[in-house]
Amino acid sequence: MDILLDILVVGSGGREHTIIRKLKESPRVGKLYCAPGNGGISADAECCKVDAMDKEGMLALAREKKVDLVFVAPDDPLGAGMVDYLEAGGFTCFGPNQKAAEIESSKVFSKNLMKKYGIPTASYEVFTSPSEALAYIKKQDKYPAVIKADGLAVGKGVFVAQNEQEAAEALHSLMEEKKFGSSGDRVVVEEFLTGPEVTVLAFTDGHAMCPMVSSMDHKRAYDNDMGPNTGGMGTISPSPFYTDEIAKVCMDTIFLPTMNAMNAEGRRFKGCLYFGLMLTPDGPKVIEYNSRFGDPETQVVLPRLETDLADIIKAVADEKLSELDIKWSEDACACVIIASGGYPGSYEKGKLITGLDGNGQLEGATVIHAGTKLENGKYYTSGGRVLGITAKGVDLREALDKAYKAVEKVSFEGAFYRKDIGRACFSSE
Repeated sequence: MDILLDILVVGSGGREHTIIRKLKESPRVGKLYCAPGNGGISADAECCKVDAMDKEGMLALAREKKVDLVFVAPDDPLGAGMVDYLEAGGFTCFGPNQKAAEIESSKVFSKNLMKKYGIPTASYEVFTSPSEALAYIKKQDKYPAVIKADGLAVGKGVFVAQNEQEAAEALHSLMEEKKFGSSGDRVVVEEFLTGPEVTVLAFTDGHAMCPMVSSMDHKRAYDNDMGPNTGGMGTISPSPFYTDEIAKVCMDTIFLPTMNAMNAEGRRFKGCLYFGLMLTPDGPKVIEYNSRFGDPETQVVLPRLETDLADIIKAVADEKLSELDIKWSEDACACVIIASGGYPGSYEKGKLITGLDGNGQLEGATVIHAGTKLENGKYYTSGGRVLGITAKGVDLREALDKAYKAVEKVSFEGAFYRKDIGRACFSSE
């Protein structure tokens, strides 16, 4: 048997909890650490109080724990060069370096990359002036108009303006109020695409591209896709709209061309590359790239992975991904997010969560902790998205039924969740 790997996972949300639970299944994994982690993660890994953006602290922790690999999961530390810093310190990492992570950390870079290499995406223009951006939108006179902050904005930097007033408000918020700081110094204004949205995550080491099973996120806060954009209120896998034929088109026109484009730019991407796609009447187009596992897409994709995740991340780090044959379960998976009242705006923390066992779990589903803390054996809320209730089934109906039955067993003051996750998949029936 191979030598056991001690692994440090950087991050504190539902994505990280899902990754840790999957790694925990591996016979190759020894000790698991998470920094900073959360209340639920502490049942599955040793949590260490180091901020996800603290490069020096993370390197010191990796040295102290003598880990074999560091899995840098969130967008912010990837964009800030956490992988570069840890690799310079002698540690093997899963995740792209700073130059490669710019495919997510700069919308302007990613849009220009797609234009240069002919990768299908929405037409767009880049602006540094709110008045010039608004003048362009008024001249186009096509609504909805999509306005995106250039930089990282915790998944909330995209505005879909239905009219001129909403466009002006979005530009004011991003570029003048600086709601997301310097992320709004530049904005991308792009055409509004129509069609089913689908997410495809892919393992890549810059030589091989291995797409994972498809998923579909639900971004809006409330039922029927109403309310503000969030980091994601629930997911299903697979997407029924993503057929084998579409998958081949995506591989030929999007996935491989993106890998080759990044190589050509001297930005070899090693890690998980996220493709946010729109299946338009004119074929699949890229809405956005992320430089890491999506949250909450990870919560429904990784439970379907049958190949050892530790083998995969080591192969990616060693640039030997082509040597693996990655297998997936035929089961469907669904995740329903339970959020704090007020999210994605302001919300209160510290609400007692009831219905969970001592390990933060409940019977009939897997509870992924996104924003929880553990005090005196009890779980309390500590974030906007608090829990992801995840379940598998022979099909989507069964998976969703199990997830929603489990959701009803959990409660805390102000809790809310969408009751229509996956409904679009059955709307034609």
